[in-house]
Amino acid sequence: MNHRVQSVCLVLLTVIAVGAALYWLRGLMIPFVLALFIALILSTVVDFAMRRLKLPRTVALAATAILAFVLFDLLVVLISTSVGQLSANAAAYQAQLGQLLEQAIAWLPPDLRQYLPQNQYADLPQLAVRSVGGMLLGTTNAIVGILSQSVLVLIFVIFLMLGGKGAHKRASGVWGEAEARVRRYVITKAVISAATGSLVGLTLMLLGVDLALVFGLFAFLLNFIPSVGSIIATLLPLPVVLVSPDVSGTVAVLAIAIPGAIQLVIGNIIDPKIMGESLDLHPVTVLLSLIFWGMLWGIVGALMAVPIMAVAKILLERFPESRMIAEVMAGRLDALRSPDAPA
Repeated sequence: MNHRVQSVCLVLLTVIAVGAALYWLRGLMIPFVLALFIALILSTVVDFAMRRLKLPRTVALAATAILAFVLFDLLVVLISTSVGQLSANAAAYQAQLGQLLEQAIAWLPPDLRQYLPQNQYADLPQLAVRSVGGMLLGTTNAIVGILSQSVLVLIFVIFLMLGGKGAHKRASGVWGEAEARVRRYVITKAVISAATGSLVGLTLMLLGVDLALVFGLFAFLLNFIPSVGSIIATLLPLPVVLVSPDVSGTVAVLAIAIPGAIQLVIGNIIDPKIMGESLDLHPVTVLLSLIFWGMLWGIVGALMAVPIMAVAKILLERFPESRMIAEVMAGRLDALRSPDAPA
């Protein structure tokens, strides 16, 4: 019993120490881990070019690099165009937001309206300007932060791809199993997320919603966050829909209902059938990993939480001392039962 208590205490101390180190080194670790997953996807493209197209490894690497640069350039153009569109429509958004606030106050019962200071009505336009201006500033800062890290991510990806093995020389052992599982998860999830983002973006574009392609991109990225990501992606267009003067009530309802239905069908029917139990992680483990990595590394940590926990589980189940923790992560709580306890 004392040995088990000591082991649990040591594990807790180790987790705290590792968490503190990861938080302190997040400026370096986030680009590196992100580059690992990007390299996994790109290496699959390289393997396809080598096996199916019979290209030499050097040519396959060059073609994959060109494809990656083209996709990155398209992403930058998409984000830049959308930010310009958001800035150009800022005045219309501000006016619409002011009207919505005035209507909301007008709908209040007279008994509640009398408690509002009268001078607040004159401040509604300024409040709208500050709200929309804050949204623009937050969006710009987020984009600048992503682009500033992209150079470091690109450097890591180049070295990882150049140092990788060929198509028929996969790593073996524990790391080989971890790489195979994570690769299968990342590739499958990327395909499903791409389909989700394309359908959401196309739907919003047909409905005439501003920033439709950006919301499709967000749907693609947030689909990597189990459960929570689909909800956020569905509600994300709501502020733009509300402040857009050209969007009618019917279109506003459809802009939320149709993407929500797409997320529901893909997330609850198609995704489980294709993904299955490939990572062997319990939903509670996934939720706790989202909280943990989200606290450490923000939205990027939440995006990479599930693959990171899958690698940790594979490593833990390879050692007898930590195999119990891996079983608990998979939801098999019988591993906590003492061997001498009655069945």
